[in-house]
Amino acid sequence: MRQLIAGICIILAVAATAPSAGRRIAARGWVDITPGKSLEGWTRVPIPPARPLNPVSQWKLDVRHRMIVCEGNGGHEWLRYDREYKDFVFEVVWRLVKIPGGTKYNSGIFVRNNPGGSIWYQAQVGSASGGYFFGDNPVHAALARFDLSKAVEQNYVKPAGQWNTYQILCKGKTLTLWVNGEKQSQFTECNNPTGYIGLEAEGSRIEFRDLEVRVIQ
Repeated sequence: MRQLIAGICIILAVAATAPSAGRRIAARGWVDITPGKSLEGWTRVPIPPARPLNPVSQWKLDVRHRMIVCEGNGGHEWLRYDREYKDFVFEVVWRLVKIPGGTKYNSGIFVRNNPGGSIWYQAQVGSASGGYFFGDNPVHAALARFDLSKAVEQNYVKPAGQWNTYQILCKGKTLTLWVNGEKQSQFTECNNPTGYIGLEAEGSRIEFRDLEVRVIQ
């Protein structure tokens, strides 16, 4: 019995001195931007920018599980986090909700967008597909479309119903995407030095959690 009590005391002592998840994040320089009780600080933006927004939002907050949920039934738009970043790492965990017999799934993660989204850089999201950059990049006072889908040599995206992790590094002109820990796409000609993070709604129900940002000085 004395050994059992001693063991419990040791466990409690370790637990008391162990840093919380928030303190661990702060110690590493990460900031958790996952909403807490509301979507305040996040703004809906239509795609394309001139199209009117649906008056009914398709974005919900699952407070219990700390997730942003997109129902995917309110038209094409993106949810912008209202802070501008220059060089940074963004990590997000996402899961497309599987539909029986469903074959078409679509969403995306934005980085370095301008406020209205006419300049945009998207890490494509799909079911066992996606995992590449494409977007509209300013070149000589005009917008040039780029698409790196054909450059993907091996796809590490898991199918709908399973959780995936995207980590995106934005440093200078280079955007690099890791999918579930594996480097999968890189764009080296980003001409928008600062911009906004965002989540895309494009017809699929999708859940996002563990949204974290680390600024690179």
